[in-house]
Amino acid sequence: MPSASRYMRFVLAFSMTAALCIPASAQVVATKSYSYFDIRGKSAGELDEELSRRGPTASGSSARHPGATKIRFGGEATYVQSNGRCRIASAKVTVHTQIILPRWRNRNGASKQLSTIWDALSSDIKRHEERHAEIARTQARLMERRILALPAQRSCGAMQELVTEESNRGIEEHDRLQARFDRIEAVNFQSRMMRLLNRRISSSGSEK
Repeated sequence: MPSASRYMRFVLAFSMTAALCIPASAQVVATKSYSYFDIRGKSAGELDEELSRRGPTASGSSARHPGATKIRFGGEATYVQSNGRCRIASAKVTVHTQIILPRWRNRNGASKQLSTIWDALSSDIKRHEERHAEIARTQARLMERRILALPAQRSCGAMQELVTEESNRGIEEHDRLQARFDRIEAVNFQSRMMRLLNRRISSSGSEK
């Protein structure tokens, strides 16, 4: 049951408003929610099949995954025009992440061994998706700092274009970071799962 997921990202679009002559300020707004899809099974094979059949799909792909994170960026900036130059007065980048996780509905009556395997797998899926959300939040903060640091322009229209270019670069960088994380996770999946299983088996044995 591989723990490979895909994140789903919605495009950032900055709005522009005028502002009084005030110091530049920033405020990242990050929110997170969870949703679940139900699976059933009495064996590892059945659970694997359910994840492959019921798991969420990613943008641009019909493949199913054991978990996913939807990421939606947004933002707004205000500008000040003075002495023939336009600068940024404030910027706010928003990022909402929705983490989609599996939920095993008929766990009651399952073997202890299967429950141990599921606990290890489901915790790894959740950790993986939480990391996708963390990458998005970190990138939102970085994008905001970069936007605030943009130099003044000859007009607010030119300033808006510069903000759009910077936000697009930030989104592209975000996508590369997310893809790199997925590649690393896929390579390390087997060894990571074995460590998780061994720890849970050892913990279960010590509780007897």
